[in-house]
Amino acid sequence: MRAVDVILKKRSGQELGREELAFLVSGYVSGELPEYQVSAWLMAVCFRGMTARETADLTELMLRSGDVMNLAGIAGPFVDKHSTGGVGDKVSLVLAPMVAACGLRVPMMSGRALGHTGGTLDKLESIPGYRTDLDEAAFRAGLEAEGFAMTGQTARIVPADKKLYALRDVTGTVESVPLITASILSKKVAEGAEALVFDVKCGPGAFMKTREEARALADSLVRTGKAMGKRIVGVITDMTEPLGLKSGNFLEVEESLDCLEGRGPADLMELTYRLGAWMLVAGGVAEGVAEGEAACRAAIGSGAALRLFMANVRRQGGDAEKMLKLRGSYRSKHSFELRASRAGWLAGIEAYKIGVAGVYLGVGRDKTTDPVYPDVGFVFDKKVGDPVAAGERICAVYGKDGPSLAAARPLVEASLSYADSRPERRPIVLEEISAL
Repeated sequence: MRAVDVILKKRSGQELGREELAFLVSGYVSGELPEYQVSAWLMAVCFRGMTARETADLTELMLRSGDVMNLAGIAGPFVDKHSTGGVGDKVSLVLAPMVAACGLRVPMMSGRALGHTGGTLDKLESIPGYRTDLDEAAFRAGLEAEGFAMTGQTARIVPADKKLYALRDVTGTVESVPLITASILSKKVAEGAEALVFDVKCGPGAFMKTREEARALADSLVRTGKAMGKRIVGVITDMTEPLGLKSGNFLEVEESLDCLEGRGPADLMELTYRLGAWMLVAGGVAEGVAEGEAACRAAIGSGAALRLFMANVRRQGGDAEKMLKLRGSYRSKHSFELRASRAGWLAGIEAYKIGVAGVYLGVGRDKTTDPVYPDVGFVFDKKVGDPVAAGERICAVYGKDGPSLAAARPLVEASLSYADSRPERRPIVLEEISAL
């Protein structure tokens, strides 16, 4: 079998057989197939798509490319959440300890920055000393002690997705429903989750720009996950403006602490409580979302979620005391302030432009080998719908150096729009698809 023949077959829109997909997946993991051929196949998939059978086969092959977590002997239920990627989306950092405090086990395998969106692992690793390269024993220990553990993919867990995820990020092949479906589900099944809640972002700052695209991905995830024997919920959420008030790696850790202390921004807390409620329903510890939301609010209000988060930081090697000392001051010396160009109402903060500007600043990556910086990003004083006076500060912007600020500034300025009257508030939760 030749890779070029498989590429040509997919380029012409034909369905690939399981053997052909296995040839591509195993060849790339072993190093026998070069990146340029796999990139060509990825691009062909983006243009031509995959059938439901191809998507299921690819998911299974990626899952079986390495080990699967063995969680036997730990009392469940095991439930996880996955976001398709947004700007300022630090929900996982709050959600995992919150629902663990409600009685779930959360085996969370997360990713790094992808395109203009941030990565949970990059945020966690901005905490001094925090490790995300857990082996199975450490992962199990965290699940048993705190009820959750946060890890990345290792060479042994879904190696096919680890390589493909990084390659898609730098080859313009992120926005593909079958590739996203296979990537997400292969990781989530490998980590041992029995039920899953998917946060499918929709809007300018998401990979799925329209409601129809987001629904197609949510349907694909729910359908494929259900076929694999999992309890699945898909929640389509708005990503028109950045989530919360802070975007950047350590900046989002700071805001996560605010949330765990019950002081988080309204949009961020609303989404966190809703996703948490669905996780409790999917795990069978709440009968409905209203009961689930009440339990989540209680976990925050009592301080139980915060205590579990701090215990997790220490367990995974983080210096919790240094993290708290850096809170509010860990900022790059390279910065500027953006102020309102006119009086009125803030009508828009386009998340996509903020996300791309963040890549210039050092929040994300242009190439897989690029470093990310913990002390860069955005701190917003205003949200869409807030009144502003001419010259009033909208946000502070921090970059890795002077040239990064110069590159980002036009994008940040272009992201803002104003109106003479207060704009209508956009709902954060747009649609919910349940297969429970």
